[in-house]
Amino acid sequence: MCKGLAALPHTCLERAKEIKTKLGTLLQKPDSAIDLIIPYPEKPEKPAKAQKTSPDEALQWRESLEKLLQNAYGLASFRSFLRSEFSEENIEFWITCEEYKKIKSPTKMAEKAKKIYEEFIQTEAPKEVNIDHCTKAVTMKNLVEPSVSSFNEAQKRIFALMEKDSLPRFVRSEFYQELIK
Repeated sequence: MCKGLAALPHTCLERAKEIKTKLGTLLQKPDSAIDLIIPYPEKPEKPAKAQKTSPDEALQWRESLEKLLQNAYGLASFRSFLRSEFSEENIEFWITCEEYKKIKSPTKMAEKAKKIYEEFIQTEAPKEVNIDHCTKAVTMKNLVEPSVSSFNEAQKRIFALMEKDSLPRFVRSEFYQELIK
């Protein structure tokens, strides 16, 4: 049984199908006027110019993805590295989730949740992130009534994936090696 859905009487698959049907209905409604006013961006915005960090601070990034992501230059460097490997969807998803958590308006939150789902979560999404079936089911369940924590499980999974896979590759890269000199 899926973590987070264990208390429900349905099996994970049955519950996921039920949620998918409900979510599909919500997503099939005609686009709101906001979709006409604010089109999806063609390219992700470039991060603001960040001041270069010291080698000592960059050395700390080896030990903690969290420290790297909290540093503007570290985040920009990591994102650039992932872009060079054609694998920036994870960091983009993580950043988008952080921005989503700052939304106060329930209407704007619902609109942003729909966009995040369409861009990163749904099967065959343009920037689909690699999350397991149960995490996807929990996320879909959370999107029936969007809240600040709707993407928490998926974001945690992606963070763990970046920490285990992307961060070690980044630390071994020539770009990082130059930063710590």
